[in-house]
Parts: sequence; structure tokens; C-alpha cells
Amino acid sequence: MNRKRILIVDDEKDLSFIIAEMLNGCGYQAECADSAEAAYDMLSQNTFHLILLDINLPDSTGFEICRELRRVSQIPVIFASARTAENDRITGFDIGGDDYIPKPYSMKELLSRINALMRRVYSSDEYIYTFGDVSVNISARTVSKSGRNIELAKREFDLLAALCKNKNTAIPKEKLLSDVWGAFSEVEPSTLTVHIRWLREKLEDDPAKPKYIKTVWRLGYMLEDNT
Repeated sequence: MNRKRILIVDDEKDLSFIIAEMLNGCGYQAECADSAEAAYDMLSQNTFHLILLDINLPDSTGFEICRELRRVSQIPVIFASARTAENDRITGFDIGGDDYIPKPYSMKELLSRINALMRRVYSSDEYIYTFGDVSVNISARTVSKSGRNIELAKREFDLLAALCKNKNTAIPKEKLLSDVWGAFSEVEPSTLTVHIRWLREKLEDDPAKPKYIKTVWRLGYMLEDNT
């Protein structure tokens, strides 16, 4: 089962541990960071589906992390903070936060909010996408071509999934790198180019003249299918 990954950014380590244990027991994969530096490091190395973000951190603020994150990613963000002033809540939403839950909160309410946001953002993950003779099952993480199973590496599948979810829409290289390799990853654009080539070799009838996985000049890539 492909579990959604959640990053908890909070310097209250005991609280983070309790939240992580609860989320892991409810079908998620939760990891913790106790500072902005640790959060940036984890976001550069991994793909997460949601961030639970405290505002007061020892080396920065949750607001600053969210601002930086929104430059490169639209990953859902829930602010969780003891700061409950109206101005703080407004700031959280204005800079791109998706929800704001005041401390102290119950684990039941937190889980309910996370589940609701996950459903809203990732409901399309249950879809099966097709183009030509290729079928892509996002939830099962399987790919077939003419009924034959195609083995893809993790990054290859994540890249294909991103293209499928934006079918017939050009996606900038920077967004693909952020969505597939992590918001603050230092992966070179050439890595994306190589993975695109590998996908074409596995899925296109003529990789040298791709019919579906198209290069959009000076922008990025697109999965084109007008059938």
C-alpha cells in the first residue's frame, strides 16, 4: 500500500512523537523535524504529501518556511500553533496555508482535518489514467502497456504520475523537479531529462519520436493525449 507521507515540523519533540505515532497507526507515514534547517533538509531529500507546521521554531518561523515552500511547491500545509491571534491566522492563509489549527488540539480533530485535506487534494489518486495502450493505476502504482506489466523505478513512476495528473498541460521543469524529487532538492535538470528518456524508452513505440511524452520547448514536458 502506498502511504501518504506527512512531515511534522515542531520543536516540541514529545508532541511530534505522539502525533507521528498516531498518524502511523492511521495509515500515514509520518516523519518529524524540530527546526527549519531540519525541515529544509528533509524536504530536499524526500517527497511529502502534507506538512503540519508550527509557527515558532528555534531558527526561523513556520511562516517563513511556508513562504519559501510556495515558491516551488503547492504541497498542503496545516499550521498548528499556540499563536491564535486573528492576524496570525490571516497571515497563515494569505501566504498559502491550507488550514490553521490552534494548540492545544485533540488528536481526533487533527486527524479529521488531515483526512479532509488529503481527500480534497489527492482524490484523483484513485483514478486510473490511460493514453494509447498504456494504463497507469496511481493508487496501486502499477503501469501496463498492451496488457503487459511495465516495471518503473520510484522516481520514474512519480514523474509519470505527475504527467498523468496534468494530461495535455505543459509542466515547467522546475515544478516537476519539486514535485518528484522534493521541494528544496538540488537535483540537476539533466536528471529530469534522463528520467524522461527512460519513460519514453519503456512506454513509447518510437522513443526517438515520442507520441505522448512531449518536450515543450523552453518550458518543460507534457503528456499529450487527445483521444
